[in-house]
Amino acid sequence: SLTVLQALEDGLKRADADPSVKAVTICGENGKFSAGADIRGFSSPKRQGIALGPIISLIERSEKPVVAAIEGIALGGGLEVALGCHYRIAHVKAQMGLPEVTIGLLPGAEGTQRLPRLIGVPAALDIITTGRHIPATEALKLGLVDEVVEENTVEAAIRLANKV
Repeated sequence: SLTVLQALEDGLKRADADPSVKAVTICGENGKFSAGADIRGFSSPKRQGIALGPIISLIERSEKPVVAAIEGIALGGGLEVALGCHYRIAHVKAQMGLPEVTIGLLPGAEGTQRLPRLIGVPAALDIITTGRHIPATEALKLGLVDEVVEENTVEAAIRLANKV
């Protein structure tokens, strides 16, 4: 939603400007990282110039480490947000994917570029073209996430951020 996009942008800009902030953790709420965009919003005009791609680029360009704490699902634009982060921690029950292809849409926030750079072209093509959901353990083997935990992902992400 526009509210989430604005909050991501504002929060990252505040964190980058604050010298007391050493790292950033991005998480969802209610046990879900992000299910991605609401497709009903695709037909409405962009308001206030807020778009997902530039916000993910802002995350990626942050001089401070940004860690995604993935719980539940990170699908579509949600996975693309995680791909823009410098590190990704996933709960063992988390699932990731780019399911928009199953309704004829391509990932639109540079996920088609970031995913192959992270996990290689063959694995990325499988994920991009099938829309299948990748369990956390497979994501770890592919290099999509840096760590899989059974505990609180936010606490694990903060520990990783403190390490780096």
